[in-house]
Amino acid sequence: MNINTRRHPMAANRRLFLKSSGAGVGLGSVALRSLLGNESDASAETGGMHFPAKAKRIIYLFQSGGPAQQDLFDYKPLLNQMNGQELPAEVRGQQRLTGMSVNQSSLPLAGSQFKFSQAGQSGAWLSDLLPHHRDIADDVCFIKSMHTEAINHDPAITMFQTGSQIAGRPSLGAWLSYGLGSVNDDLPAFIVLVSAGQGGQPLYARLWGNGFLDSKYQGVQFRGGSDPVLYLSNPQGVDRNRRRAQLDTINELNQHQFAQELDPEIESRIAQYEMAFRMQASVPDVADFSDEPESTFQLYGEDARKPGTFAANCLLARRLAERDVRFIQLYHQGWDQHSNLPKGIRGQAKETDQPSAALIKDLKQLGLLDDTLVIWGGEFGRTSYSQGVLTADNYGRDHHPRCFTTWMAGGGIKPGISYGQTDEFGYNVIENGVHVHDFNATILHLMGIDHERLTFKYQGRRFRLTDVHGELIEPILA
Repeated sequence: MNINTRRHPMAANRRLFLKSSGAGVGLGSVALRSLLGNESDASAETGGMHFPAKAKRIIYLFQSGGPAQQDLFDYKPLLNQMNGQELPAEVRGQQRLTGMSVNQSSLPLAGSQFKFSQAGQSGAWLSDLLPHHRDIADDVCFIKSMHTEAINHDPAITMFQTGSQIAGRPSLGAWLSYGLGSVNDDLPAFIVLVSAGQGGQPLYARLWGNGFLDSKYQGVQFRGGSDPVLYLSNPQGVDRNRRRAQLDTINELNQHQFAQELDPEIESRIAQYEMAFRMQASVPDVADFSDEPESTFQLYGEDARKPGTFAANCLLARRLAERDVRFIQLYHQGWDQHSNLPKGIRGQAKETDQPSAALIKDLKQLGLLDDTLVIWGGEFGRTSYSQGVLTADNYGRDHHPRCFTTWMAGGGIKPGISYGQTDEFGYNVIENGVHVHDFNATILHLMGIDHERLTFKYQGRRFRLTDVHGELIEPILA
């Protein structure tokens, strides 16, 4: 049985032996490093970035639930022409369906009810659901040939965020924190913002977790409102000086325990206490929008005044980017439209279209877009046939992992292009397919990391975000 030496008591005994032996900085220290595994940042192994980075930070706008590409970005006039006709058997092939539509007696093609037109000099096709995206069409690279294996939400979103359908691996943000560290001493390197009050598939803290990496690399979730981080504020009657004295005493105890056990998690605990103390001053400042001019709220929309909304989180993401937070992850639920799609997707688009576009415009006018990578997309796409009954004014779409659209902008991405192509039904990739591992390999590359070299040895093997897969999407790189 493989044992993670970081937490097993025998490992602590071996650490104590090596520390107390006369080996000093010779064989004992080498053996200790071996026993501890990859305890320090990956920079100890790789020298930090493997090559010059195009992006310094990432803002990832994750649209949980699976946005329907046929109704947003991937214009398919044949679907409208063949609306109501059966999905051709040769188009479906041997692809599996979910349990929600596999027993349907008919799989009628569902054309989009929304009008498409071209935008910008790039001529990108966009639905009328996304009027504000038209303003950023020439700043964005649309990847229309994304695909994955996972057909249900939990494994699919876990795959995107951790590189595996099985829970327990480190998240993308944790890998970046491990590989690159932080450039802001007063805020975490990895911050998570979840839109408040959204229904749909649940989100789990493990999606921004550290997995088998040190706990200091996990994402820190901010909430909407006056108290963005739980338990960060001092209780009544405790001032900052008293808190400082309390932390000093706790740290002394932790340092004493570390001297006895040499458990690196104790050092992480000390660092996290210190970060929390500094965040008591930095978080209220970054979360206070009172210094924003009226033009900012006109740009992002009125929802930006309401803490916890997607619009407010986009604005907060910009403020965090200004303070050099390395990885800012937004989650917005509610894209899972198995039925009543026209009504549901209108609401989702209204909540996300303007703030998503505003973020690009804002970063651009502040001179931050060139070194900030912005990503927009969900865990899979939707079927070109209707789940359930197709009517003249209503339809639904089931999960579809075989092809869907996402977009990237800034941070070394070639602007104003569309990459990849699906068939006339929007059901299969026919040109330049992009797998999740390719996508993540490219994200790491833009941050100056070779995805094959950012590894962590755990339970006898070296793991990486892209497992044993992944190829750079070179044509989209600027």
